[in-house]
Amino acid sequence: QVQLVESGGRLVQAGGSLRLACTAPGRNSVNYTMGWYRQPPGFFREWVASVTFAGDSDVADSVRGRVNVSRDNAKNTMFLEIQNLEPEDTGLYYCNSHPVPFFIWGQGTQVTVSS
Repeated sequence: QVQLVESGGRLVQAGGSLRLACTAPGRNSVNYTMGWYRQPPGFFREWVASVTFAGDSDVADSVRGRVNVSRDNAKNTMFLEIQNLEPEDTGLYYCNSHPVPFFIWGQGTQVTVSS
């Protein structure tokens, strides 16, 4: 079973930027379309962005224009860059396969945006 580890979350002021990372330690490659998901406080987990193994990406309308998703297959790592952060971006950010998240969820990385 693939273990996913997210990192890079922190407290940041509105308007700032972050780069999150997702890795799968111990795996040679994760040959799946991978996605970023987030769970704001008191809400359900939602899809944010995804990237295929070939590098084709897609992002949710709520973050379009502020988000870039990419992956380094050689390092088995996926990235999420968020610019112009808004308080509404606050939440736990997770990675998993997309559109069906069939790996065990990691612990996520907390992003907190202060206004």
